[in-house]
Amino acid sequence: MENTATKLRVIYGDCTLGLKGKGFHYIFSYTRGGMESLNKNGKEWLYRETLPTFWRALTDNDRGNGFGYRSSVWLGAGKYPKVKQIQVKIEDTAIELPIAPVNNQYSNTEYVSSAEILFTLEYNTVPKTEVVVSYRINALGEIKVNVVYHGQKGVPELPLLGIRFIMPTQATSFTYEGLSGETYPDRMAGGVEGIYKITGLPVTPYLVPQDCGVHMKTKWVEITRDTTLSNVEKEKEKFSLRFEQVTGDFAFSALPYTAEELENATHREELPPARRTVLTMLGRVRGVGGINSWGADVEDDYHISGEEDHEFSFVIK
Repeated sequence: MENTATKLRVIYGDCTLGLKGKGFHYIFSYTRGGMESLNKNGKEWLYRETLPTFWRALTDNDRGNGFGYRSSVWLGAGKYPKVKQIQVKIEDTAIELPIAPVNNQYSNTEYVSSAEILFTLEYNTVPKTEVVVSYRINALGEIKVNVVYHGQKGVPELPLLGIRFIMPTQATSFTYEGLSGETYPDRMAGGVEGIYKITGLPVTPYLVPQDCGVHMKTKWVEITRDTTLSNVEKEKEKFSLRFEQVTGDFAFSALPYTAEELENATHREELPPARRTVLTMLGRVRGVGGINSWGADVEDDYHISGEEDHEFSFVIK
């Protein structure tokens, strides 16, 4: 019998691709266009599927300079992607998409060294834009995520470019190596490099909720939780998930709300009860501006062109 101790088990479902190994089990949805289950050591890390995100809750300065008006298309487009194409690679070789009835040719004991799934997602901008998100998994359960945005002439500026991980329960803390405090591309001068642990998921108490909590030039971030949605687990125990750089630094935010929830609240008391952890891994972030007045546009170096291509990567361990 073949030795499967260090190999990856592949489960070819009718609508999903499952990948399983020692201490992990992942499920990717063909219909939803992302990973819908990330289970490590029996703990589930996803409440919703992973998808690219482009919107940030408008800051006071965004409102003052009319950025929301110019780029509002990204609020709606980001919520409703179309799964345009899916490609599955086994041992770096593309195979026919293993949906029914093609998947019937596979057994229940398929083992490989690596697998990759690539989703091409189309967004209803004018003209339409595409993002390709690939997930490459090795036998150790490490997931390399690569996000490629393909720009189009005439598409408005991006608020940000990231991919969002909505987790089932609130984090007790997160630890990261990067710059101290809240930083943005044009607000990094006061940040000091180091390793920092943040208790809970703090939200800056603005009178009108807006984007906050971004951390630039990050090398890694580790999210720690101690609760799940399982009624069976009575005892609390801490468990963590780590996200690391591949080549360049990345930015991230860890909040109890999505950008849409922050955007929808006109005052702090309108925010919903905090239930989840929303980790957004960021490849590009627009600056906050406000240099000459609170309403001045962002300097040229800190805009994100919707007409240019953008790419970023990270690894989940």
